[in-house]
Amino acid sequence: MSTSTSRHEVRFPGESDSYRSARDKLLDAEIEMRRTIESVAAQRRALPLGGEIREDYVFDEVVVVNGVEETRRVRMSELFAKEMDSLVLYSFMYGPEMARPCPSCTSIIDALDGEAPHVVQRANLAIVAKSPIRRIREFAAERGWHNLRFLSSEGSTYNGDYQGENAAGEQTPALNVFVQRDATIHHSYCTEMLFTRGDPGQDPRHVDMIWPVWNLFDLIPEGRGEKWNPKLSY
Repeated sequence: MSTSTSRHEVRFPGESDSYRSARDKLLDAEIEMRRTIESVAAQRRALPLGGEIREDYVFDEVVVVNGVEETRRVRMSELFAKEMDSLVLYSFMYGPEMARPCPSCTSIIDALDGEAPHVVQRANLAIVAKSPIRRIREFAAERGWHNLRFLSSEGSTYNGDYQGENAAGEQTPALNVFVQRDATIHHSYCTEMLFTRGDPGQDPRHVDMIWPVWNLFDLIPEGRGEKWNPKLSY
């Protein structure tokens, strides 16, 4: 194929003209997808302020004081670092009645734990679950999570207010963003595809943007498959 019809001149060993033609069409689609992703992100950034939080929610967390772990109460307003006005809270499906946490949430947090030191340079980030904080921390230690901030919403209405659980008390994996403006905290964004029906053969894919395992599978010929899902162990 003539390079004049392609966006670049890079070629790989042994590729055929038919491969290059199909790959160029795919590249056009990938570039268009990139533009769409940025367009959607721009719309998200341009959202007006959402509702002001009903209360300054109180969570439990474990901190280390003089080498000793202590449980303390922390308010949502205290989760905002100085000069950092955005807070990302992921609702981890690990309720007090659940014998083990959600494997899918666990897969997501596996990835977030590695990225957390980078994320917190620009945004506040924490994981919220309804179980007692010591139980959450025990699983985090089992999993080798060392970088994330874990909070228990056990004593607050946060989960119910921000879709971390349904009316029956079943846990749901909402991702919410809050912003602080003039000492007032507003809701900014929730992954609302969670509440819609996925296209045929798909789940809502509401947190695809932060869940790398599926994005990697999208690169291979076998794709995501129809039956595979993450497990707590293999």
